[in-house]
Amino acid sequence: MRIFTRDGSFYKTYFRLMLFIAFQNLLTFSVSLVDNVMLSRYGGAAFNGAALANQIQFLLQMVVNGAGEGVIVLSAQYWGERRTDPIKRVASAGLTTALTFGVTFFVLASVLPREILSLLNKDKDILDAGCEYLSIIRFTYPIWCLTMVLLASQRSVENARLGFFVMLISMVVNIFFNYCMIYGHWIFEEMGVRGAAYATLIARGFEFVTALVFTLFIDKKLKLRLKSMFSFDRVLWRDYFKYATPIMLGGASWGMAMFIQTSIIGHMGGDVISANTLAINVFNVVSVFAYGGGNASGVITGKLIGENNPRLKEYVRTMQALFVLTGLITGATIFALRMPVIRLFRLETGAAIGFAKQFLLVLSVTSVGTAYQAPCLTGIVRGGGLTKFVFYNDLIFQWGIVLLFSLLAAYVWHLPPVWVFFILKSDQLLKCAVAAVEVNRFTWIRKLTQAQA
Repeated sequence: MRIFTRDGSFYKTYFRLMLFIAFQNLLTFSVSLVDNVMLSRYGGAAFNGAALANQIQFLLQMVVNGAGEGVIVLSAQYWGERRTDPIKRVASAGLTTALTFGVTFFVLASVLPREILSLLNKDKDILDAGCEYLSIIRFTYPIWCLTMVLLASQRSVENARLGFFVMLISMVVNIFFNYCMIYGHWIFEEMGVRGAAYATLIARGFEFVTALVFTLFIDKKLKLRLKSMFSFDRVLWRDYFKYATPIMLGGASWGMAMFIQTSIIGHMGGDVISANTLAINVFNVVSVFAYGGGNASGVITGKLIGENNPRLKEYVRTMQALFVLTGLITGATIFALRMPVIRLFRLETGAAIGFAKQFLLVLSVTSVGTAYQAPCLTGIVRGGGLTKFVFYNDLIFQWGIVLLFSLLAAYVWHLPPVWVFFILKSDQLLKCAVAAVEVNRFTWIRKLTQAQA
């Protein structure tokens, strides 16, 4: 049985999608990374405060990514049938859902900012900086949610390059205004953590305008218009919520779990917070190719099912091999770059530097598992239509294993931070066995499209 397909068109499609999505994700994380690098040079309280406030953004991101993935799961199959009208109505359901989440998070961040952040850390200086950052960054939530679903809609019809160009513009804008507003250059006064928030707000505005203009006036595939963006179709909205709800619940569950994980780390001291923030930022940037492969495989799998393509199993075997290779490269990269990155962040204490070294070493191992199991489950299995499986699997591993044992490790056994961090990431290795079995059973193949009237 051949592992790598000899079909050159598959590799062309896979790597085109994967690279554009990976670079889009790279630029997305780079916006946050730039904030963190510049704030780390400005002061520890500003750095840690912004990191805590961004946990709210992360939770929203996980839920809204679910809304976008729900659009992709359905739309990719319609795209395989070359039917774009149903995709427009599915996109409408996704946009409405995402906007609802964005407004809800905006209200919560407006009404209970300190109460929410105090769940993660009790230090007054860090909370003050976090609340200051959150008071501005909350305005990005609604427009960012709409942008993400617009990009997901375009990705479902294999137009992944839009996301790359949108995020490229965003990163350039963010770096420029970060430099001007955090430190006080050009015509701007020095604003510190508020400057970082304003820079991100401006960048998110550019993202939204660029995505909207392309969607309305340039796109020739989907041809989504303002009227159809918030139209209602009972059958397709029902289908959307049927398949998207487990993904959104999974995203919410994952985001809440990360929130609790951050709380565990946050109560272990400022040095551990700084090291964790650095390590996660590095992982987010380096792992973009792994997650890009997952996103690409989801679109490809859905399209193949829509086409009734007989080579689906052959391509799935090839994708799994590519995931493993990507993981080995990702782990080696994190290991090789750990010291240059630590010097870039300029952590304030020797203890923080020591923790950062240990955390990056852990991620260099667990990222290999991430690169295999995440694309298999959230890409192939979910893209094939079995959206509930990933949700239930994450519930078991995240809540039944990782959080339980990490809480025991931190508060009962009082293990060193590196062991707590390893337990928090251990599911990335444990889920590989489940992924290997489930993907190769091929029971996840589901035909989701409605018959053409």
